[in-house]
Amino acid sequence: MSGVLPLFTLESRIKRRLRTHLRQIGFTKAADGSLVPPGDSKPEIRALHWAQRKERLEKSRDFVKKNWANFSMYFADGADVNPAAIQPRLEPISGSTWQSALFKLASSSWSVPVSEGFGRRMRFLVWDDSCTKLLGLIALGDPVFNLRVRDQAIGWDSETRKARLVHMMDAFVLGSLPPYNFLLGGKLVASLVKTVEIVKEFQQRYSRSRGIISGRRKHASLALITTTSALGRSSMYNRLSKGSPTSFKSIGYTSGWGHFHVPQDLFELMREYLAAADHRYASNNRFGDGPNWKFRAIRHVLGLLGLNRDMLRHGIGREVFIAELASNARAFLRGAEDEAVYDSLPTVAEVSHQAKGRWMQPRAERRPEYREWNHVELLKDLMPEISDGNDRVIAVRRGPNARSA
Repeated sequence: MSGVLPLFTLESRIKRRLRTHLRQIGFTKAADGSLVPPGDSKPEIRALHWAQRKERLEKSRDFVKKNWANFSMYFADGADVNPAAIQPRLEPISGSTWQSALFKLASSSWSVPVSEGFGRRMRFLVWDDSCTKLLGLIALGDPVFNLRVRDQAIGWDSETRKARLVHMMDAFVLGSLPPYNFLLGGKLVASLVKTVEIVKEFQQRYSRSRGIISGRRKHASLALITTTSALGRSSMYNRLSKGSPTSFKSIGYTSGWGHFHVPQDLFELMREYLAAADHRYASNNRFGDGPNWKFRAIRHVLGLLGLNRDMLRHGIGREVFIAELASNARAFLRGAEDEAVYDSLPTVAEVSHQAKGRWMQPRAERRPEYREWNHVELLKDLMPEISDGNDRVIAVRRGPNARSA
């Protein structure tokens, strides 16, 4: 941040850039100054995210060029996949490994940009060992502190939530890649978060971790996972087998607050403004400062500029789901029971058997066009064209995206 421009210049640039951007992506203003989205259909919501996704794709262009040749063999063609033989396996990702780079490349194809997560983080590649191809992605991170529908569903007051939020994670990436998404592979991947393997990985990493803010030993047990549909209402979780060990429960909708509609370059300009004003939110972004730092920083800037702080209410209510891993999850999270009980969790293999018979094989019979998928088509979602190393341009037609949670 340069801190060279005077405050009044930064103010005018931020106001002009914000108004232009919101108008370009389709927002209008109500009489009270609050934002009105163009609609609540999935295409309309996806269009609102396009500017953010375009910005990230432009920044990752060199990364894609560098890594596609190394990793393209892990993306399946339709001809590689035998729905009856699919054999999922979770591979935990640690550090800056090639698996981490593959996760980044694959998640770049999501239609809604994927965040880096916050605080504790568990990422998994979901492999199909029947053909050694990448089936899907899972990423779990610390949940947001304030989520009304979740707190009501559990029965939390503010003090109990503060003490017991450590026993929860949020699935901020959850989906399958093509051609598996043609076969309802997203349902399989979503079901995998409620497995013995996920709980064991959490216990290995975090069961005796020390809180960064409190400095205390947490003795965490993963009792419940939340996830939120990126595109409003979701059918992927609603139609999971109700009452089964892998079921998700819809608990309501978010109230439509957030900052996805503030692009990163504009946020950096806001930080420059805060730095020029010697405001603490200019750089208060270390872990331990809270997951809502960016939200609070933008809100402060809007207030300082005399703009309506309700501009952070984008109006897109997202459906919230919970997956209870412990059979006594809600009682444990309320503090009514001392230990989380895992007496009905399936394994990855058991979930796979159920998913193939219930969803994937029937879909393959009804929609055999998945076999026509060519993995090179993913490049159309990552960049319009890319050289194959022989000064030729590979033309690719647009294929379906995987979706984030």
